[in-house]
Amino acid sequence: MLPLLLVSMDVSVLYFAVPAIGADLRPSGTQQLWIFDIYGFVLSGLLMTMGSLGDRIGRRRLLLIGAAAFGAASLTAAYANSAETLIAARAVLGVGGATLMPSTMGLVRQMFQDAGQRARAIGIWSGVMTGGIALGSVLSGLLVEHFWWGSVFLVNLPAMVLLLVLGPVLLPESRNPRAGKFDLVSVPLSLATVLPIVYGIKEIPSEGWHARYGLSLAVGLVFAVLFVRRQRTAATPLIPPALFRNRGFGSAVVLNLIASFAMLGSALFTTQYLQSVLGKSAMEAALWALLPSVLIGFAAPAGTALVQRGVNRGVVVAMGFGTAAVGYGLLALAGTDSLWTVLAGAGVLASGIVTVMSQMTDLALGASPEARASAAASLLETGQEFGGALGMAVLGSVGTAVYRHEVPAAAPAGARETLGGALAEAARLPSGAAADLLHGARAAFTEGMNVVAIVGAVVLLAAAVLTARFVSRGAAPEPGSPASASAATTR
Repeated sequence: MLPLLLVSMDVSVLYFAVPAIGADLRPSGTQQLWIFDIYGFVLSGLLMTMGSLGDRIGRRRLLLIGAAAFGAASLTAAYANSAETLIAARAVLGVGGATLMPSTMGLVRQMFQDAGQRARAIGIWSGVMTGGIALGSVLSGLLVEHFWWGSVFLVNLPAMVLLLVLGPVLLPESRNPRAGKFDLVSVPLSLATVLPIVYGIKEIPSEGWHARYGLSLAVGLVFAVLFVRRQRTAATPLIPPALFRNRGFGSAVVLNLIASFAMLGSALFTTQYLQSVLGKSAMEAALWALLPSVLIGFAAPAGTALVQRGVNRGVVVAMGFGTAAVGYGLLALAGTDSLWTVLAGAGVLASGIVTVMSQMTDLALGASPEARASAAASLLETGQEFGGALGMAVLGSVGTAVYRHEVPAAAPAGARETLGGALAEAARLPSGAAADLLHGARAAFTEGMNVVAIVGAVVLLAAAVLTARFVSRGAAPEPGSPASASAATTR
């Protein structure tokens, strides 16, 4: 749990540190974007490579190598004296994170042979990963308020030192004894597939549809075709096509992607709502945002308990999607002064999504041979990265379109683009005009969030129907496969 917590925290740990970094290092606008985004780009681009590598050289070995790199990069980032150094350190943190996530999942698959124990462990794994993202932003605010910005990176060091000391003693080594030669050609193909697609769909919500983003998506899709062809023809592929022969694995990847789509798509609006609509400070908003995380701690274990008591997994996952749709339904009812409605909606949504993710992760690992556990985990996590970026792009575009349609026509040009632009314009206006502008802009943003919530609820209800129809029938591996007994027990 130590490396997983820190990797997930690093996704959000810069949220409140960026202003202090800007004042100290004075990065350009482009450099500031790279400081924030390079970690996620490198992480998502290398997940499949590192998952396959862990299956070959040993998951514990790769975990410890990644922990050392993560710790060294954290120390470098904390004392970076230029934007270029910080960008490079964040890139190395992404490399380290890409080694840690599939390694932890692969070790869970190997350590917990009993299907019930593995399901509970994966439930905890999912809760820690989701909770770490929420904790990272709050911890960032507290540290920056009392220390210098580099302290947000130094908190990684004690945990990584502890892992390096205790890991060789407590963690068993595991690898695929028949993995074969590492396919180097697949590495650049996977990077050329993932990075352009993630870049394109991450930039669309903030910049709109531009030709360069369409070109980026097209390039990624071309390389995706080449990557898939390579996996089908290579003697020792990065991602073995045999993983998809089990229907349950493919279903798990797709439904996990949909869950991530819903989760990050909603977070894009709820975080802005707390700050820009309700007018709370960044620190207040982060602390309020922790409340929905309370429900997350109960959701995954409850789903696991239902499956272990004989409830069909497909039904439990469908219930998770349905619960998340109810959360979106609450967000659709929010007005411009609906703090508790939004918090309740976010909490119900997150609890449903975590239930889905924990069950789909357990299904994917149970349907995968133990020898390929890290490769399977890396593909699942890459799907989550795609889903999250896609959710922000699609739902972000819907919300922006509604905002621009609903904002008063008399508003200044900057205010008609985004709510942030309206806040900036209002600061330059007399108090009466500023109040009118903010009232209209906040109402328009809330309307956009309501429409996004309706779209999200429809997507999740459709996923619930598909899950109930298909997942329960595809959850078991083929008879005689390495995971057949395990999956049958969990069902």
